[in-house]
Amino acid sequence: MARHGENIRKRKDGRWEGRYPVYSKEKEKQIYRSVYGKTYYEVREKLTIQKNQLRHEWKSLDISRELQEKIFINNIMLTDIIQEWLKTVKEKRKPSTYVKYRLICRNHLEENFQDIMLSEITDNLVKRRVSDTLSDSVRKSIYCVLNQILRYASAQYSVKIPALEKPILEGKNRPVKVFSKKEQKVLFSALYEEINPFKMAILLCLYTGLRLGELCSLKWEDIDFENKILTVNRTVQRLYVDGCKTKTVLVETEPKSEYSRREIPLADAALDLLLKFGTNRKYVFGGDKPLEPRTMQYHFKKILKKVDLPNQHFHVLRHTFSTNCIAGGVDVKSLSEMLGHSDVKITLNRYVHPSIDTKRQNINVLLSFYGQIYGQAGQKNPIINSF
Repeated sequence: MARHGENIRKRKDGRWEGRYPVYSKEKEKQIYRSVYGKTYYEVREKLTIQKNQLRHEWKSLDISRELQEKIFINNIMLTDIIQEWLKTVKEKRKPSTYVKYRLICRNHLEENFQDIMLSEITDNLVKRRVSDTLSDSVRKSIYCVLNQILRYASAQYSVKIPALEKPILEGKNRPVKVFSKKEQKVLFSALYEEINPFKMAILLCLYTGLRLGELCSLKWEDIDFENKILTVNRTVQRLYVDGCKTKTVLVETEPKSEYSRREIPLADAALDLLLKFGTNRKYVFGGDKPLEPRTMQYHFKKILKKVDLPNQHFHVLRHTFSTNCIAGGVDVKSLSEMLGHSDVKITLNRYVHPSIDTKRQNINVLLSFYGQIYGQAGQKNPIINSF
């Protein structure tokens, strides 16, 4: 029984054989050599050792670049490159980014592509191995990670590996939710009644559009009361950490991106709230350590249930803030910077949701324009004046 892509097969004598290509100076061409073992896993380990050794020798061979590349991509498994790439991600990227990429590799790449050589990666093969039942977001992430891995292999080993074509995603993004004016009125009434730190946190989000992790990691030193400015310097989230007793650990990290590190002007109402609940502790809402986001989410949903509002994720507050800003006349560029977006298109496409009242106002402007045309035409046309 041969293992596709690995050049490993079980011989008639019961032994396992693994074949790998090498360059023969005598014959001036690529030839194959074999390793043997009693089990498949023994042979695979021997092959890995041989291929790792050859990968450091190919560049020194006096052969053409094309042949070097051919030997390389025919001698390395995609899963080997994945592990190499993940090590560089862990060293150079944020912990949250590494965890996200590692989960994608573990859940969707390592098993589905475990028998595939680097030379076998094509658009058609990836389409066959990536399930159509996955969400558009997950499929997009898989292709994004795969292309990063291929770019790493190309740069690290000086080989030409074409990028994969991005999948055509037929599904549409789900419309995000916002609180209507009526729902906001109910929510504000509930928040200002017997206010506590959790209610204050919700109000602050409605006044600033902070992400949940940014809110939970907010420190008193991030607030400039004199200049009425809140600075976003960090975020907090739960991440998978190897070797821990719990599946996830609450980790404080750098903001989501360089654009997420930003300054947000504070309204007087937000300043009054902060001054009222000011303490000598390190974090605004967590005391001596960041507030647990799940705790904040729990209290938010508890308040919604109490006042009979629809069950929503905490992020709906950020959407509502953005929509209110646009309805109130805030320019998109300013809003984009307050939200910490890298591009105003993200703000427009994801966070700006005109209300029915705003649409009605726009229609009324159009009707007013038509009225002006009608008035001018009516003065010149006696038929129109007769109606």
